[in-house]
Amino acid sequence: MKLLFIFNPRAGKETVKNRLGDIIELFSSLGHVTTVMATSAAGDAVRFVREMDDGYDRVICAGGDGTLDEVVSGMYGREHKVPIGYIPAGSTNDFAVSLGIPVRVMDAAKASVSDHIFDCDLGLFNGRPFVYVAAFGAFTEVSYETPQNVKNVFGHTAYIMEALKRLGDIRSASLKVTTDSMTIEDDFIYGMITNSSSVGGIKNITGPAVDLSDGLFEVTLVRNPKTPADMNAIITGLMNREYSTDALYSFKAEHITFEFTEPVSWTLDGEFGGEERNVEIRNMKGEMRIAVK
Repeated sequence: MKLLFIFNPRAGKETVKNRLGDIIELFSSLGHVTTVMATSAAGDAVRFVREMDDGYDRVICAGGDGTLDEVVSGMYGREHKVPIGYIPAGSTNDFAVSLGIPVRVMDAAKASVSDHIFDCDLGLFNGRPFVYVAAFGAFTEVSYETPQNVKNVFGHTAYIMEALKRLGDIRSASLKVTTDSMTIEDDFIYGMITNSSSVGGIKNITGPAVDLSDGLFEVTLVRNPKTPADMNAIITGLMNREYSTDALYSFKAEHITFEFTEPVSWTLDGEFGGEERNVEIRNMKGEMRIAVK
């Protein structure tokens, strides 16, 4: 195959950068011809994919979930689409965990050129693609505001350290949520719309029976706690995967809209997604074609 290999040299602990020669040698030994592009700023991977010629058979990206998000966004805007390979090299790699992609770089590199292609659901956030999570509320800014050098040193612990600093800043948002089957109006401190079995490095937090290709998102909304007992019920419910409580709303949906009383910050796949008052999210069933082990 003719491969376009896009990597983030700063992701994780620069593992891919240090193994770059080994990765290219592997691709070459399998008969593939590889063009290498390194990102240096946000948006580079989107641009690389949108501007590539139609002669490539696969785009392989190496980096964190944000790098994958950019590659998928670039592919979504193309008329000629090809499968994507992914070598996870970030601090949490939630989506790779959900797909069963190996965490070891060279094993993931082999999987990235596999003939096994999985047609995975893709999300649209006000028309903008996202891979596996759109979230608002408490701590959602932690992932994109934690300095990269801190992530590189402390890994997943860096997110926890940053979150602890913000415990006193939790605010609720008044919100109307509408799906094809129901409407909810309440005050929430957190919400996540996911297509993943792992978020923030926590496995199975998105609920039971997660299917990445069923055309449905897992939606979790956390109500505003009025008392310390309410907060304890929320934490217990999330940690024990008990979603049928008064503190949490948990359901599946293909299409969902959010109407806030004021603009609210969102995160998409761990990156800042902007401040929005009205949000429409759609599930694009099987739109993302990705190589798996």
